Parts: sequence; C-alpha cells; structure tokens
Amino acid sequence: MDQLAALLDGPRARSAFLLRSILDPPWSMRIQDEAPLTLVALVSGAAWVLPDKGDPQSLGPGQVAILRGPEPYVVADEPATAPQIVIHPGQRCTTLDGESIYQSMDLGVRTWGNDAEGATVLITGTYTMEGEVSRRLLDALPALLVQPGGPIISLLGAEIVKDDPGQSAVLDRLLDLLLIAVLRSWFATHEAPAWYRAMGDPVVGRAMRMLHNNPAHPWTVAALAAEVGVSRAALARRFTDLVGEPPMSFLTDWRLALAADLLREPDATIGSVARKVGYGSPFALSAAFKRVRGVSPQEHRAGAAR
Repeated sequence: MDQLAALLDGPRARSAFLLRSILDPPWSMRIQDEAPLTLVALVSGAAWVLPDKGDPQSLGPGQVAILRGPEPYVVADEPATAPQIVIHPGQRCTTLDGESIYQSMDLGVRTWGNDAEGATVLITGTYTMEGEVSRRLLDALPALLVQPGGPIISLLGAEIVKDDPGQSAVLDRLLDLLLIAVLRSWFATHEAPAWYRAMGDPVVGRAMRMLHNNPAHPWTVAALAAEVGVSRAALARRFTDLVGEPPMSFLTDWRLALAADLLREPDATIGSVARKVGYGSPFALSAAFKRVRGVSPQEHRAGAAR
C-alpha cells in the first residue's frame, strides 16, 4: 500500500456528504464548511471556483476541482455574481442573513438547487475526516486544482439519484475512485513530490512498497537491500537521492503517521497500535511519538477528539 492508496484506506469516504446541485444563473454559493477536502465535478453548464486566497478558476463540463480546506471559497456561475447562499459546517445551508433554505431548495434524492431544469449540474463530494497519512499527500497539492474527471463523473451522476440498498457505500467508493483518478492525472502532468516519483524506480519503488505494506516488520537497511537485490550502501544512497531522506527515516515517518491515524479509532490501545506499526512496546511508540511529534500519543488522541 503506497501513500496514494493509503489516502483512501484510512480517511476515505464513509457516508461522505454527496450532493447534486441543479442551478440556473445567476447563482453563487459561499462555502465555509471547513471541510478538509472537497471535490466539485461539473456535469453540465459552466462554473467558477473563487478561493478567498488565490486566483479564480473556471470549470468546464467533465472537469473536477479539488479544494483543500478549511479556507472558504465561492462557487458561482460568473466571478462577478455576488453570493446568495452560505454553506456552513455540517452542510447547513442559509441565506446571507442566516435563514435556513435547504428544505426550500430540495429537488429529490441527493438533489438540490434553484431550478429543476437548470442549465448547470454540479456534483459535490465532501470528505469530513483528515488523517496524518492523507496530510502527507495533500500537502503536496495546491489549495485548488482543476483536472478532467473522465467517465467516473457520468457513473457518479447516474448513481447519485438512486436510493437502492447499499447506495451509500456505492457512492463512497465512486467518490474515492474519482479522487484517485484526478490525483493521478494531476501528478502525471505537474511536479509530483519526490516520494511519488520514486515509486516508479525499480529498486527504490520496490523498497518503498515493502515498507508501506509491512511497517511492523523489523526492517534494517541491510535486510531491505537484500530483499531488493542491491548492496546496503547502494540502496541507502539511491533511496536518499530519490526520496530525499534515508530509508529508516522514511520508515519512522510512515510508522508514526499510521500510528497517528490508528490512535483516532475509539477501541485502539497504544499497545495494539504499537504492534501494528512495528514498535515492540507502548513505551517505545510513546517515546518515538513524543520525540518526532512533540506530543504523547494520549495528547494526540485527545486533540483529535476535540
């Protein structure tokens, strides 16, 4: 499991907020829901995304905007259209004066808007959880990016209006697929982080996958080098050159990122998390966590719960 896959293995969509909006100009919505990650896919019509910080970007049919929160932004038919609607945390929808209008704009199953025959159709998917593993990936992205969404948009559009058994799980997985497709496309055409590029190297990529897939193993550089068929010195040099840090530093960061996310689980103990990520005891994990992150596992868990 690499970090791109881990983005969806940990804080992936679970009953994510997913909505189809049908709108007729003029329309403009100010989004201040503080969500860590949102996808806006344009099915038809035209739209603009206007972050509070940064340049506006237009959306054409079949394109997807990915926005990293929690900063607010505006989605509108034109940059000059003043916001008429505000989306608050918890997806509460009001007028600028605070009057709730969600019910009055209900157009059916997961569908909302100002005109059932509107020219613009948007699909919005919001991830409400953020983890340490996902942050390592999302920090490599700009606050706003726009890419083609491909055929998944049409499939998501067809499924979002259904209310069949298990539909929530189907929509969550389609949202995940759309996100991963857009991120792959982005990294293929823009400057990718060093660790992402290194995944394509036949030696270092294989070593990274071993560390990702089995963080609990008692890895050493020598053992890892033997597995990939090169000398210890060759692996250490090549890994550091391509990834930007030595293998064991990379492994420590990966283990602690996984531990930070696992500690969010309500039934997890420090001992069980320590075993899953390769530390021999709760004390060893606590010492490493405190040394690298500046807080104890207990303090991290308490902070995540707030």
